[in-house]
Amino acid sequence: MDKLIMGRYIPGDSVIHRMDPRSKLLVMIAFVAVIFLAHDPLGYLLLLVYTFLGVWLSKIPVGYFLRGLRPMLGLILFTVIFQMLFTPGVHTLFHFWIIRISTESVVNAVFIFFRFVLIIFMSTILTLTTPPLTLADGIETGLSPLKKIKVPVHELGLMLSISLRFIPTLMDDTTMIMNAQRARGMDFGEGNLIQKVRSVIPILIPLFVSSFRRADDLATAMEARGYQGGNGRTKYRVLKWRKNDTILLVSLVLVAALLVIWGKYK
Repeated sequence: MDKLIMGRYIPGDSVIHRMDPRSKLLVMIAFVAVIFLAHDPLGYLLLLVYTFLGVWLSKIPVGYFLRGLRPMLGLILFTVIFQMLFTPGVHTLFHFWIIRISTESVVNAVFIFFRFVLIIFMSTILTLTTPPLTLADGIETGLSPLKKIKVPVHELGLMLSISLRFIPTLMDDTTMIMNAQRARGMDFGEGNLIQKVRSVIPILIPLFVSSFRRADDLATAMEARGYQGGNGRTKYRVLKWRKNDTILLVSLVLVAALLVIWGKYK
């Protein structure tokens, strides 16, 4: 549980830390679309250099990103193997029954692996260098035009900030509950699959009870402080768009343009 990095924030004073959360969020969303413009090793090499440049500028050790990647390896490997086994191709390397491995399927599986890794790394840069409350403010500001069609933007931002804030807390509670169950003789690794699933129930029930208790305490605290929604409220954290934020957006546009040009003239 302590390897999960969602919702974590590492304080720092790097260039990435000082950027506006709106620019980082916009680049993260656009990066997911730009990554599909790469269709060959050179394109993925360019995206890899761009991503690791962001990791270097964030001044966060690469090992932290790799440790945070471990919980997702199961999903990534399953997707990669599925693509490799069942993607049609011309040059067959191995064939047995419905399983056909071709050169094209192997290349496609490698590209999908890099897509997962790059997206996870880029989203990790966003969460590790942006405080959750500041990130929620950036999302709320970005969605502010939707107020004209009566979308509760402030409430959405509030829910997001609360969710991000309590992800590390829920992980800590889960670890504490598991340690308590182990102290009572529970072994989460023994038995068949059904028994392992059943062993999760002693974790989920106390975790749900603890979560509802925290939610009730939070609601009571907000009411006691006179919270009435976003109408007329000022913000303690004022977001400022700086030159570095513009440079960040322009850099991603240049990467996208290079990928498009290379795709047309390669």
